Amino acid sequence: MCKHILNAQVAIRSPCCKKWFDCAECHQESADHPLLQSFDMTFACKKCKKCFRKDTREFEESDEYCPHCDNHFVLEAKTPKASLQVEGEDVRVDSRMLKDDRIKGEELRTIFNVKDAADRLG
Repeated sequence: MCKHILNAQVAIRSPCCKKWFDCAECHQESADHPLLQSFDMTFACKKCKKCFRKDTREFEESDEYCPHCDNHFVLEAKTPKASLQVEGEDVRVDSRMLKDDRIKGEELRTIFNVKDAADRLG
């Protein structure tokens, strides 16, 4: 599981050490050598668990899919982002921080309301 790219669809085999990594940053963290760049890449689909090779010099739109299961593996990477959030108690114990949009407040009553005009006028 890659901590750099949250939606990684394939694992990539490194041409230098022949090990599988989810991204180049994972290789950089665990290996003691730089990543050897190659045009012939070997992928392992995480959906069907089958391996396939692609030549990146002739990469077309149809090459963005696994040849075995048609899983779209060329996606915009989702990376973890730091966020500032309010932490509360467990909502099962204290649900005051939750707002329920289904419950509406009491509507303002007026004499100009057409719905209940018959009740008001007698």
